[in-house]
Amino acid sequence: MKITDINIRDPYVLLHKGKYYLYGTRSATCWGPADGFDCYVGEDLENWEGPIEVFHRPQDFFATENFWAPECYFYQGAFYFITTFGAPGRKKGIYVLKAEKPEGPYELYGERLTPEDWTFIDGTLYIEGNTPYLIFSHSFEDDGQADISVTKLALDLSHAEGEPWVAFPAKAAPWAKPFPWAKQEFGIEGDCYFTDGPSLRKMGSGNLYMLWSSWGTAGYAVGVARSESDSVMGPWKQVEQPIWPENGGHGMMFEDKNGDLVFALHYPNDKYAERPIFRKMTETDQTLILEEE
Repeated sequence: MKITDINIRDPYVLLHKGKYYLYGTRSATCWGPADGFDCYVGEDLENWEGPIEVFHRPQDFFATENFWAPECYFYQGAFYFITTFGAPGRKKGIYVLKAEKPEGPYELYGERLTPEDWTFIDGTLYIEGNTPYLIFSHSFEDDGQADISVTKLALDLSHAEGEPWVAFPAKAAPWAKPFPWAKQEFGIEGDCYFTDGPSLRKMGSGNLYMLWSSWGTAGYAVGVARSESDSVMGPWKQVEQPIWPENGGHGMMFEDKNGDLVFALHYPNDKYAERPIFRKMTETDQTLILEEE
């Protein structure tokens, strides 16, 4: 099938042994009961085989909804699936699945990586030195003031070590605005921000960048932050304008077969109409920019 036929949110691409593996949130079950994740396999970024179901909810599995934002990593000889799970009466959190092949089947592995009493979504893995870190969104449901948070993981990714800390709040970015339906949909009074979809990459220049999403002047958007220490520890400097300003989000970065840096996100952000799109990106003047199509 063509990339335009794939109906997912939160696209994530793994290049492994010459093949692309595309994962994402099923659009059809994003906002209600959910039971699995799929993978698409391609030799290029236009033509894909699938969907191949890589995980199906076992009977009596604790999570029944919020099967969101899967990311797949080849690490220490196995494939690790970082994802969000939720259920009624349970705060959303980040978990790990593990498999021997990128197509699965994946099984739950280790402990919940985020605290039980906080709401977290959209985890991404970043290795600094030999230390793995989980970067994720601390969601607005807890206090209306969402942020991007970080926690250190055990070397085998089975659990978090220590408490998470805040990398930056959503409102640190000049372009991020309160989203307009907080009271209507969630009963939250006052200005309410959200964050989601962090993705980190260190460039050949040594600069460490993070993509992340929030609500901007023109709607759902993707922004760029740069670590002033070139470390996940920050501090993080926000680029003033979003790299993708309207109706698309949850971006990530990967290197294609030619060694070019590619930006992936879902667009449009309209329910049940989301599709993955890809654009080349480059580093210029200590920020990331998209190349002209």
